Amino acid sequence: MTVDTLAVEAPSDVADTPDTVTPTDAARATGRAPVADTATAKPKKAPAKKAAGKKTKTLELTLTVTGTADGEWHAELKQGSTYLARNLAVAAAAVSRAAKELHQDLSTPIDEVIEAAREQQAAKVAALEAELEAARKALAELD
Repeated sequence: MTVDTLAVEAPSDVADTPDTVTPTDAARATGRAPVADTATAKPKKAPAKKAAGKKTKTLELTLTVTGTADGEWHAELKQGSTYLARNLAVAAAAVSRAAKELHQDLSTPIDEVIEAAREQQAAKVAALEAELEAARKALAELD
């Protein structure tokens, strides 16, 4: 019986898969200058600088407008815990205009409150006029 034996080869660092050859490597192997391949050549980009995240400084002001049933309106302005203005008398018309400028959702309820105060004041004026007329009649009877 005959047995064929294969000689053991020394380990090699050559792999079974072909290496990718860059134009620069090919030029070095052949001794020629590399040819620029515009389709595969990628220009080196400068590393992108991260834009510093701008933090917008928030300015917080609190405007409080209060009204009474008599139609008197007052405003105060506060920054943090510091009052910048207190107890400023403002006209109901100015409150209404400001609310309309800011947003419809603000102006609708404010206008309703102003209208209710207007109706209440009109009723008060009518009552006072009736009282004044009664006082004039009483005065006329005394003459």
